[in-house]
Amino acid sequence: MKKMLALLITFALILALTTACTNEASEKETDENSNGTKTIKVVYKDEGPSNPVAKAYFSNLEKALKEDKQLDVKFELVEMPQGNYAEKLNLLLMSGEIPDLIYFQGGDQQIAEQDLLEDLTPYIEKSEHIKNIIQPHNEERMKNYPYLLWIKPLDSKTPVMRKDWFDKMNSSTELMENPSVDNYFKFFQELVESPPGGSGKPANAVTVAGDITELDFIFEMAFGINQTWIKNGGDYEYSKVSAQEKEKLAFYNKLYTAGLLDNQYLTKQWDTKEKAFYDGETGVIVGTNGKIIDIYNGKMKQVNGESAEVVVLPPAKGDFQGFAPTDITKESRGLAISSQSKNKETVFQVLDYLASAEGQMLDRLGFEGEHYESTDSGINLTEKYYNEWYARFWEPAEFEPEKPLLTPLLSEPAEQSRELAYEFYNTDNSFIIPVELISKWDAMENLYKEFSTDIITGKRPIDDFDKYVEEWLKAGGDEVTEYANKNIK
Repeated sequence: MKKMLALLITFALILALTTACTNEASEKETDENSNGTKTIKVVYKDEGPSNPVAKAYFSNLEKALKEDKQLDVKFELVEMPQGNYAEKLNLLLMSGEIPDLIYFQGGDQQIAEQDLLEDLTPYIEKSEHIKNIIQPHNEERMKNYPYLLWIKPLDSKTPVMRKDWFDKMNSSTELMENPSVDNYFKFFQELVESPPGGSGKPANAVTVAGDITELDFIFEMAFGINQTWIKNGGDYEYSKVSAQEKEKLAFYNKLYTAGLLDNQYLTKQWDTKEKAFYDGETGVIVGTNGKIIDIYNGKMKQVNGESAEVVVLPPAKGDFQGFAPTDITKESRGLAISSQSKNKETVFQVLDYLASAEGQMLDRLGFEGEHYESTDSGINLTEKYYNEWYARFWEPAEFEPEKPLLTPLLSEPAEQSRELAYEFYNTDNSFIIPVELISKWDAMENLYKEFSTDIITGKRPIDDFDKYVEEWLKAGGDEVTEYANKNIK
């Protein structure tokens, strides 16, 4: 009996001690989160803990925030599995694990509809820096959809190729003077039939990553598709069921059949597309204007020599000319703050800091001694900067560091791609699909992808276009078209 009593007393003491320690740890955690170090959980494509550059970036950001803003934060990076990022992210969020700061590249709308994303409008209005750098197209998108923020230049994509090859081609001058669809075909034909590299390459003239979206940036507007919804008589018609779309798909089939469009384009990913470009297996690829073109230019020269810098090609010219219309309904990608986060104000403080001159030194220029050298006379950007660095967060139109930049932020081809993107800027008239029509819209888009692929690859004749339109209308096209004609102003 005495032994039992002693055991009970011992157990009670252990329980009391454990409870006290737990309470103390809990109080410490609460105190740390409110007054000390705040842990911010971040999920960001390709910027997980297995990426050494990402780890260094966020470690440097922690130090900068503490020194410049007396903001004590610790970033916890979430590792995302390989595969479709939007799908993997949604699985993570649906599991109940919702980070404080979330990068979306699709799939955000269904999360926003569950009130899991914070409306960023009031944060921006009272911000110190972000409100001063946000650009007109960002403002329009935020008015329509206030959950994603992505302060970057216009995201139009531009086609590029090696300049040393371009200079050897007979059709180059004609293409630049008159970039008609026919002249583009002749240019592509020469690339394959009379390889300027002289080694039997490239195997094709142009490749794209998995679907025809990138190809559309070159050709779509030339075929008269200058907006998502185009006028047919007095009413709006979805461009992907229009006569103009039929003509465009027939041309893509012509490219594919002639071996000018990479016959393996459906299986290409961004990395294999770029590898084919650097290795000379394809002549032309498409990339987002500005920094991405900068990276293409740096890597191309790194692999093939200085003479292989890239040259930016113009958009095809026809009924219209441009690198596809710019969607202003919402950001197609961007950063969101979880509405469930206990650190919402702190997270936005971080985002606002990155818009400041000090924050931009890290975000825009990278690591001192690695991506840039600071001297008494100014800042020199290194080759490593041009070859690999990109801003993880913001790229305001104006950036003036404390010391002058002795080398430009963008290489000449990258700057030219940006200038062309703004020269051919054209707003779209697309809209956010209402919740009740989203499932039908997804089915309609899948129908289009399947049909357009079959037409391009020759599995179905172009004459089947009318059958596809009938299927599209039955799948929900009639309802969406009616909605469009009531709501497009």
